[in-house]
Amino acid sequence: MKNSNRVMAAVLTTVLALPLGTPAHAATEAGAAAAAITVEVIASSGSGCAAGTASVVGNGDNTGFRVRYRDFVAEAGGDTGIVDRRKNCQLGVLVSIPDGWTIAIASANYRGRAALRAGATALQRTSYYWQGSSATERKDVTFTGPLTGLWTTWDVAPVLTYAECGSQSVLNINTELRVNPGSSTGTSTMSMNTTEGDVDTLFNFSLSAC
Repeated sequence: MKNSNRVMAAVLTTVLALPLGTPAHAATEAGAAAAAITVEVIASSGSGCAAGTASVVGNGDNTGFRVRYRDFVAEAGGDTGIVDRRKNCQLGVLVSIPDGWTIAIASANYRGRAALRAGATALQRTSYYWQGSSATERKDVTFTGPLTGLWTTWDVAPVLTYAECGSQSVLNINTELRVNPGSSTGTSTMSMNTTEGDVDTLFNFSLSAC
């Protein structure tokens, strides 16, 4: 589904991707290229992100962008149904950069909230890849109840995978939440709803000249 939310992502830290001793003018060019990057959600599907409930916003310290969900929660136990135990969201994020540069995802930080009863378990899985590339980064994290509160995990790319050189590339982001009630009683939940506080997914960029 189309989403008109377009933001500027001024990725100032991309100058760190340049070799030591890089001339000041080259670092300045990298900073200018980073400041011209835009990101936009152009497609979304899945039980965890109905149309219009996922968006991208510029990171507060200008190093990347954040994905925010408004209705992304899996739950199990109590009166919940089987289909509620697994929720997923597939996003297509259009990343536009100046000619002569290419971009990679250097790291990702996932944050959400959990309310797992004793005996329950949960899984958070996220993968992302550039459209047309066979290289996929994936992060699986499991949780065991009892657990209540904010959770956060980091995914640092062991090898940077750059998009093809050009003015636009699509970053595909697939996120899944699962809850297994196990031996627990009552309802357990796993969520990534921005409305619950400091919850979102942060992607940090790295730029390189083509």
